[in-house]
Amino acid sequence: MAVNTDKNSYTIIFAVAMVLVVGSLLAFTASSLKPNIEENERKEKQQNILYAMGVNNNEGSGDIAFIPANEVAGVFSKYIKKQIVIENGVAKEDKEAYLIDVKKEQAKAKNGGTRRLPLFIGEKDGKTFYIAPIRGKGLWDAIWGYVALDKDMIVQGAYFDHKGETPGLGANIKQRYFMDDFYGERLLTEAGAFKGITVAKGNADPKNEIKDDYEVDALAGATITGDGVTAMIKKDLKLYLPYFKTL
Repeated sequence: MAVNTDKNSYTIIFAVAMVLVVGSLLAFTASSLKPNIEENERKEKQQNILYAMGVNNNEGSGDIAFIPANEVAGVFSKYIKKQIVIENGVAKEDKEAYLIDVKKEQAKAKNGGTRRLPLFIGEKDGKTFYIAPIRGKGLWDAIWGYVALDKDMIVQGAYFDHKGETPGLGANIKQRYFMDDFYGERLLTEAGAFKGITVAKGNADPKNEIKDDYEVDALAGATITGDGVTAMIKKDLKLYLPYFKTL
């Protein structure tokens, strides 16, 4: 018996069948790729943390160059000596602290829960680094990063990234010339109060040679993104102040 393909019922049944088939294929593909996706995310976090403390393959004044993905696990183990999680003022060692989702922890705190603060303690050339993750909001979407500090909360390196900032403008927070400006900047006043760092438009020190003014020069045409970087530094890094006071 021939099927009447002109009927509306046939069209509906065909459409439903296609949705089910395609949906099943997509679900199977996503499930199959999940382990690879998670592994790539782990490697990316390790690369970012190492980059912030100055462990990278940068050369001259060119583009940023991470430790290769196939080498990063070993390099991470070499330089990151301890991972801790600070919760309710108590710091506990956790070898997988780098896997903590900062976005989820921020949401938890916003809803009245207790936020866990991961902190990575690294050593390079006889120097100790404390690397903290930060996350905020840019012009269009999320921005985030890692900031390496010494025991006095002086910046020793930084890495920033974004999800959807404007190319050539806000997206330049990922450029070396911007990230490098944070090196040597102080977060605390002489009295030990937390002040943070402002990405300042009209900064009187465009070469960022003055390191005790709590400012870095803003990116041209990216005021809102710069404000987002300022806010996430002041909001997230301030949470670590009680820990640094114990050092």
